[in-house]
Amino acid sequence: MKKSVRYIIMSMVVLMGLTISNAFAGNKDRSGQAGAPELLINPWAASSGWGNAGMAMVSGTEAIWGNVAGTANIRKFDINFSNTFWLSGLNSHINLISFGMMIKLGEANALGFSFVNFSLGEVPITTVEHPEPGGLGTYKPSLMNINLSFARQFSNSISGGLVVKIINERISDMSCTGVAIDAGIQYVTGPTDNIHFGITLKNIGPTIKFKGDGLSIKAFLQGKDNQITVIQRADQFELPAQLNIAAAYDFNIGKEEDAKTYHRITVAGDFTSNSFTNDQFILGLEYGFEPYLKVRAGYTFEKGMFKKGGITNTDCMNINRGFSAGLSVDVPLTKKTEEKPNPVKLGIDYSFRDTYVFGGSHSIGLRIMF
Repeated sequence: MKKSVRYIIMSMVVLMGLTISNAFAGNKDRSGQAGAPELLINPWAASSGWGNAGMAMVSGTEAIWGNVAGTANIRKFDINFSNTFWLSGLNSHINLISFGMMIKLGEANALGFSFVNFSLGEVPITTVEHPEPGGLGTYKPSLMNINLSFARQFSNSISGGLVVKIINERISDMSCTGVAIDAGIQYVTGPTDNIHFGITLKNIGPTIKFKGDGLSIKAFLQGKDNQITVIQRADQFELPAQLNIAAAYDFNIGKEEDAKTYHRITVAGDFTSNSFTNDQFILGLEYGFEPYLKVRAGYTFEKGMFKKGGITNTDCMNINRGFSAGLSVDVPLTKKTEEKPNPVKLGIDYSFRDTYVFGGSHSIGLRIMF
């Protein structure tokens, strides 16, 4: 009976994914029409190391961004910090600072919190009268996303969850705030739980628009001597909705009940359907010397990426494409005992994401797991 229920749920998930995929299929004609593109950037060092290919098996705090269902698989407490040097080959001086934590509630539920802050540096103030930078000071743009998540493990095979996102964008005289929702589910099967499936629907929410003094100007009406303040209407923008359908298969070598270490080779794939840009296909490979070391690599493909023209190639619109690689090292800080079968772990993650232009991005992260 339980197996039948699982198959029915998975069939419904796949059908839902295929239906939504048709509705949200990549459309290059809509490129640039969505706002809040920072929602599409993976700020975490481990999962970005194989180009987001592992969304079917992502777990811990990183799963808040990747597939929230994976947050249900934490032990008791999970803390994660990551710093991404975005487009570092261009010396863009853009840093993504991420922090998150997860806590287990009972045996099946998990509650999480994370935020991502974009440090964009200082921008010179210019005006119509003073179009050249310098002399008027600077301002700091601010982009921040705050995420609250809840996930539940419905059985040994199925977990699901929701994320509520608060989006804030701000410059010196304008700002906007919005809300979006993510939903995800993961399914695990196989003789050693080595077959993984996952589906995630991301960035679903109402339209947003900017407000503030930056939309007002002073002007004279014809025939009048006094200035008046004219407020311009800002247009609304949609959020970059996205659908991910992922699968992964583990080849476990030497995994026994009493084995202290074993080897794992995982083949993973992800289909990303973007509502405002091209769809992408991601393939990834990860080797794990469990539970101490993981090495991973991925390749992100989209239609038109091999055509000439680089950034001027209008058929290729996503900056994250091509090769990615990374590794993770987990070090136990306490010994494993019968009273405490799960020792405290310290994890260090690194990833590199190549881009066709701009020289790629580097991420480094630190994790603590109880």
